[in-house]
Amino acid sequence: MTNQIAQLPDHLDIAIVGGGPVGAALALSLQDAGLHVAVLEARAGEPKPDPRALALSWGSVQTLERLGAWQGLQESTPIKTVHVSQRSGFGHATLSCEELDVPALGYVVNYGDLAGALHRRLLQAPVHYQQGVQLDTVKALPGYVAMRLNQGHKQKMVTASLLVVADGGKSLTTLPGIERRMQDYGQHAVICDVRTDQAQRWVAYERFSEQGPMALLPRGEGFTVVWTCGNDEVEACMALSDEVFLAQLQGRMGDRAGRFISTGPRASFPLALRRLVSPVGVRTVLIGNAAQVLHPVAGQGFNLGLRDAIALADVVASTARDTLGTQPMLNRYAKVRKLDATTTTAFTDSLIKLFALPGSLASSARGSGLALLDLVPAARKRFTQHMVFGAGA
Repeated sequence: MTNQIAQLPDHLDIAIVGGGPVGAALALSLQDAGLHVAVLEARAGEPKPDPRALALSWGSVQTLERLGAWQGLQESTPIKTVHVSQRSGFGHATLSCEELDVPALGYVVNYGDLAGALHRRLLQAPVHYQQGVQLDTVKALPGYVAMRLNQGHKQKMVTASLLVVADGGKSLTTLPGIERRMQDYGQHAVICDVRTDQAQRWVAYERFSEQGPMALLPRGEGFTVVWTCGNDEVEACMALSDEVFLAQLQGRMGDRAGRFISTGPRASFPLALRRLVSPVGVRTVLIGNAAQVLHPVAGQGFNLGLRDAIALADVVASTARDTLGTQPMLNRYAKVRKLDATTTTAFTDSLIKLFALPGSLASSARGSGLALLDLVPAARKRFTQHMVFGAGA
């Protein structure tokens, strides 16, 4: 629909702040609900190219297929197997798509590619897709949410029965009553693409050590590396020559993926666990990275956020229009999402802390756990289902 805030209805059923992948997925899930839905995106125009790797679970791929966005992706690399191990310790576990009878455990895509595919779907959908819009003020009242929107030199006051925040948390400073908790891991993730001397086998590797976890995600003909290091080490890691970086990577990963022969530019970002005391407020729901930001160790962050969006769409579909945004509806959403959000967050956080414990006793315990997971099919299958479809699937 038109990209002019003057054309927005004075009252919306649902206002979604943030037109990134999670917000877009929610809007597309609601396009046939017969509601006035608006997506309010601060960015103007097409999403910028963004080569960051994003690991989508098979469950997320199925969701994107239903929304008509998966078909618009230019390239993707399947993850058919995940190999989990620890450095300087015994025990490993191998998770396979064959165990769940699915074509892949997930796929690695470019973030910008996914954002572009969802953007194009939004342009075709019967929702109010507004770009270049800033949320100036917001006031949550018992009967509605009042917002003042800015778009260039234009302003408009609108109300909504339900406000959904899906902008990664950028609006948190304007939302009263939303309490966030943060745990700084004291770590950075260093990201880059590498090539090896082996052909692509569609295997992802999770390698744990006391210095932090490392992941190799299959991407094209090579891998994307997610290298975790302490805050006091990141500057030195970023300054390494390519030759020294590859040698250290080889030392951390061993030869499972082959010999590392080339690397691309590196980028880094700090790691922390951010979560809300509750994802709901007065007439307000927060989803995706606005609700929780996880360590990238298990690649669960975006997949969890996408499940937020789909669960909220399901709750909206079963809610009478005149009760949208009421406390009973919000409580129902919070209850539906509690198990998955709590379990996935705790699982990711526990991995970081468990594999950081020093000493041979802790290493032996971790190795025994990995070996047991690998040897017990029922446990391995349940673990894999959680990784692919979320808790409670």
